[in-house]
Amino acid sequence: MSKSFPSPFRPIDSLKLTFNHIKIWYTAGMGFFTDAYDLLIIGYILATIEDSYKYAGIVMPGFTSYLVGPDKDFWNGLLASIALWAAIVGQLIFGFLGDYWGRKKVYGVEATLLTIGAFLSALSPNLIWLIIFRFIMGVGIGGDYPISATIMSEYANVKDRGKLIALVFSNQALGSLAAAAVGIISAVVLPPCIAWRVMAGIGAFPAATVIYLRRKVPETPRYSLLANGNVEEAKKAASFLGGDIETRQPVLAKRMSLSEILSKYGTLLIGTAIPWFILDIAFYGTGLYSSPIIAPIFGSPFPKSATVLPLSEFQGDLAYALFLGAVPYLVGFPGYFTAVALLDKLGRKVIQIQGFTMMAIIYLLVSAVMIVSKGHKVSGFLIPAEAAFLLYALSFFFIDFGPNTTTFVIPAEVYPVRFRTTGHGISAASGKLGAAITTYLFPTLLTSMGIKNLLVMLAVVSIIGALLTFFFVPETKNKSLEEVAKEELVTPTTTAKQ
Repeated sequence: MSKSFPSPFRPIDSLKLTFNHIKIWYTAGMGFFTDAYDLLIIGYILATIEDSYKYAGIVMPGFTSYLVGPDKDFWNGLLASIALWAAIVGQLIFGFLGDYWGRKKVYGVEATLLTIGAFLSALSPNLIWLIIFRFIMGVGIGGDYPISATIMSEYANVKDRGKLIALVFSNQALGSLAAAAVGIISAVVLPPCIAWRVMAGIGAFPAATVIYLRRKVPETPRYSLLANGNVEEAKKAASFLGGDIETRQPVLAKRMSLSEILSKYGTLLIGTAIPWFILDIAFYGTGLYSSPIIAPIFGSPFPKSATVLPLSEFQGDLAYALFLGAVPYLVGFPGYFTAVALLDKLGRKVIQIQGFTMMAIIYLLVSAVMIVSKGHKVSGFLIPAEAAFLLYALSFFFIDFGPNTTTFVIPAEVYPVRFRTTGHGISAASGKLGAAITTYLFPTLLTSMGIKNLLVMLAVVSIIGALLTFFFVPETKNKSLEEVAKEELVTPTTTAKQ
């Protein structure tokens, strides 16, 4: 940051928490509630359609033939991952537009896409349309990442910035709980052909509640002043928080070419993108494909022999199966809020490193106590099965009290104002790429390597994540955004002379 132009945002950086900070948190956070709900509910939808045919003989026209037919692996993989691939598109597009047009001009568009996609998914006449509608929804999910994170970071005070951004993200924990509750209750009380549509459609409501609020949020004071040079708009945005800015003349962030941005922030982009990629490999891999560890402990909810169950019995078994699938996310729930509580005290970098390190230790320990038989199947553990499960479940706590939260927070703080949503969007897209690849590859890897060797592989990549964090990620706590990003501030007259 130029020494001759200290940050004009000290009044809002030093504010105490206000009601409007909380209002922005809710407005931004409800999108992430919906994001988590919609990304997790698809597993319950798939299980409902497939298991209904397998165990109750129920055929759903336009869906069952795809998901249990000769090309079932392709259609299952595509439906499970299409929202992830679409999220990558949304993260990159909205990340660019958020810097090019401003945060406000695109804020609310992503929530609208989320709402439309989720609502139409519930009305899908067949699997092809369900895939199309989930793609629309996925673009909205992706767009939510860079815009909501950046709006929260640019409005937050320095002391509570990490907490506030993490609180936006922690709505994912609540969305995960909601997905589990809706999935289980729907499976118990509704016929399967209606249950999956209810699961899909409910995801439209939380996002719909914040569309209007998002359209009313003023442009952030930082983008208004440093990108647009609009002092009055910046003062209006600051007054929204009950603060002000310390300038009466336009102050701009120095424009940089793409080559200058890459030269100055290229290594930082490695530090925010690659650990997020690694994190989502572990998060989605151990979350979606944890049944080899959970099944030996809790048992299979369905009978081993092929039989057609009465509908009421099937519904009970399906609800239990959905509960088992939700167990890893339920265990990780406190980790989000532990991160919220400690992020501004311990720092982002420390929490991310310890999270990756503990993940690696736990994966290695679980692998070491695991007994596998032929075909890489888990036949038991060297310690009581319940203790093995608790140890394995602990990894989800450190995922959330670690890189799952910090990889979202850090990119919203470290980049300059003209590249902030773009940098966050690229980093988030890297994470979703890891998630999408995992969704496709892990079933094959489970068959060829087995869960024991997969855990060792995840331990290795977790260590790599910790090392990348140590070398490429700066600590951002108790620093203004301009200080963290080394923002160069100039006046329009200075710019004209250059």
